[in-house]
Amino acid sequence: MVRSEETKPQVKAAKTRGRPRSFDRATALEQAVLAFWERGYEATSVSDLTRVMGIGAPSLYAAFGDKQALFAEVVEEYGARYGFFGDRALAEEPTARAAVARVLREAAGEYTVPGRPRGCLVLHAATNCTVPGIEESLRARRNAALAAFESRIDADIEAGELPAGTDAAALARHAGAVIQGMSQQARDGASRQELEALAEIAMTIWPRT
Repeated sequence: MVRSEETKPQVKAAKTRGRPRSFDRATALEQAVLAFWERGYEATSVSDLTRVMGIGAPSLYAAFGDKQALFAEVVEEYGARYGFFGDRALAEEPTARAAVARVLREAAGEYTVPGRPRGCLVLHAATNCTVPGIEESLRARRNAALAAFESRIDADIEAGELPAGTDAAALARHAGAVIQGMSQQARDGASRQELEALAEIAMTIWPRT
């Protein structure tokens, strides 16, 4: 039987128990984040990962599990290190309008930082992915973001910050669509200034009391 490179090999515990790692796990994980962010899940092989992480396949499997388990950890690390700006804006801004405007403005900057992959890993990493569970898990994260926008918009409608007839779900989806479009345009070479201008235009459709 031929073993897929994505499947964790059977390693005898006697050979690995007590053996200290010869690499920095946090540094290796960061390199994996950048690799998946740049290439996506499907196009990033275990060989690619071991090369950029600077470790051998046995060390990768021992420290992170198989490729799918590593990717799950990568998504968590990406969210904590690079994707937190959306949650922070929703928590800190006084209104949904202010929060979404800030998210779009900060996305323009985050998606175009020099020296690292452009766009959003959660939006692009599972494109054309055929591995069960990968696309579903990222879709759940994207839908959770839409739900957070919608909840905040609903709260503003109740508080009178937005008109009573505002379609909270549609407005949340508009914000999500703009963010997704900004991410793709960043990958296609759009500058921070161009994306900031797009964000400003996108906010003009928001209803006012």
